[in-house]
Amino acid sequence: MMKRKKRDKSNTLIPIEKSRRTIHLEQRGSAQDKPSVGSRIFGLLGITCILYCGGIAVYGFGSYFFLVWGGLGTTSLILSTILRSKKLMAAIPKWVKALFTGAFVIGLVLFCVVEGLIFTQFNAQAKPGADFCIILGAQWKTNGPSEVLRRRLDKAVTYLTANPDTKVIVSGGQGSNEPMTEAEGMRSYLIQAGIAEDRILMEDLSSNTYENLVFSSRLLDRENDHVVIVTNNFHVFRALGIAKKQGYRNAEGLAASSVPGMAPNNLLREFLGVIKDFWVKNL
Repeated sequence: MMKRKKRDKSNTLIPIEKSRRTIHLEQRGSAQDKPSVGSRIFGLLGITCILYCGGIAVYGFGSYFFLVWGGLGTTSLILSTILRSKKLMAAIPKWVKALFTGAFVIGLVLFCVVEGLIFTQFNAQAKPGADFCIILGAQWKTNGPSEVLRRRLDKAVTYLTANPDTKVIVSGGQGSNEPMTEAEGMRSYLIQAGIAEDRILMEDLSSNTYENLVFSSRLLDRENDHVVIVTNNFHVFRALGIAKKQGYRNAEGLAASSVPGMAPNNLLREFLGVIKDFWVKNL
């Protein structure tokens, strides 16, 4: 069968296949830059993070770590905008997209693994009859212990009351925003709760979890003493890991509760704490 020919204005015969042209129509209106699933997810995540950051700011809880949520929210909204724009997505090289996607997936997997490890000690219970109980410090305010620290202290009081032969080490120095050392404040709290003064030992120089456990170890026998480490549930895994790395041969955790609404903030901060301590070989 002979191919059909198309004659142009100069009477030159041109195969009809070569005469065809594809016309691309530019999308306008609401059809342009329609949000993708990824754009919607990051948009919702960004708004949620910013609202959560504002909620913590209003509540006035803890340190300035909550500002991280504002940064995460802003970053998520920027990513949502980029994913929404077809022009921006087309301008980004494929290798950049692949690198970002790979880093995101690896980060997400790492986060899930670390959080899983944290949850393994979320309900840690200690055996009775310990030689020492170490209460890890947290912020001491002008009107008393922070909510995080109060929960640790109350959990320790319950254990110490049930185990009258156990001595307790209160561990924590003085931060720039604290009226006294955390150890001094905890000591007074325990005495008011009915714990005998001669059972309480103080470690008042530490400024972080690693120092809490290193400095407290000078007051006991790491290799032979049965030690119970009291801290909030989200913190037990890291504290116990540091203790064992420092030679505590018979240590176990005792998990105090934490403020439910602060769980995302605590878990994110603890994730970064685990990564940091692993990186500097504290774990």
